[in-house]
Amino acid sequence: MSLQIIGTAKCRDTKKCRLWFDQRGISYHFVDLGKRALSPGELRAIAARNSWDDMMDRSSKAWAKKQLEWKEFDPEEELTADSLLLRTPVVRNGVDVVIGYEPKSWIIFTGK
Repeated sequence: MSLQIIGTAKCRDTKKCRLWFDQRGISYHFVDLGKRALSPGELRAIAARNSWDDMMDRSSKAWAKKQLEWKEFDPEEELTADSLLLRTPVVRNGVDVVIGYEPKSWIIFTGK
């Protein structure tokens, strides 16, 4: 499987993430959540290494719009229904997954 960066084209942290990999000459496939939602299988693959709750972006516009702060909800159900609730960027290569802007954790993807 090739390296994936999952996020939105407008997300500042996703832009910085892509620049980090570009500067190191590491190729990747960009998945723009603004154009394509993740499948339930893709979400489950990310959740295999993270908790569903940790995957939620509580500072996103989607979170505010749904007013989830004031409701009881199932994170898996909400993320499956709306991929824009996913905390980004998500850097994924096979079973290795890093959620959020974490350059120190991305070293595992450099092959060094």
